[in-house]
Amino acid sequence: MSQTAKIQEFLGLRAAPVAVGYFDEPPAGLPQWAGGPVPAGCSFWPEAVTQSFYTVQADHYNCAIGCHTHNIPLPTERQPELMQTIEFMVECKYLAMEEVPSIPTLLKSPKYIAYGPAHHPGFPPDAILLMVKPAQAMMVYEAAIKAGATDGGLVNSLGRPACAVLPLSLKTAYVSLSFGCKGNRTFTGIPDDEAYVCVPAAHWAAVQEKLAEAADANAKMAEYYFGKKMAFAK
Repeated sequence: MSQTAKIQEFLGLRAAPVAVGYFDEPPAGLPQWAGGPVPAGCSFWPEAVTQSFYTVQADHYNCAIGCHTHNIPLPTERQPELMQTIEFMVECKYLAMEEVPSIPTLLKSPKYIAYGPAHHPGFPPDAILLMVKPAQAMMVYEAAIKAGATDGGLVNSLGRPACAVLPLSLKTAYVSLSFGCKGNRTFTGIPDDEAYVCVPAAHWAAVQEKLAEAADANAKMAEYYFGKKMAFAK
């Protein structure tokens, strides 16, 4: 069993962590996505729990917001879709126009984006996505602190759009949290009691190593807190 598979079992994750990688050339030995059109790039996340593949820019065109966060240029005839989508979101009061400039985006436009199970993706990943419940997120967060993968114990977080957690994490080089967004939850089917933690691949091994230490510390604190709780029991 791989270290990542052990982490899934250790934390009790519903789904295996997913690896994401950005490339200028198709990753060697990896099949191209052959599952047909999808409504958004985040639709590939649940697919990558069990299979590795790469996508081309055109596979992402159906979500103008996702193309924006991933710095993927839309074809000329589809370029109006980004502003049309943003204006609709503003009209619905889902988004304020002044929020748009602060949405994280990739620094470089990837020609190919690869996805796969983090335990054996078949390509060198840039980021790891975990789908976590609050208590699981707490454990990953504490391991990330011990691994030096946070900004002095602080973690960036965002909501909409969920896919922006990838450029956010890569730009800062720190673990980041996404609460998801309505589009992502609709397209991926992620349960309402889960969110995303994104770990830069450069920190992934260290975070995994520190998880056992964080769990041991929490077990000791749980015993301490339970004793304190019982001392005040009526």
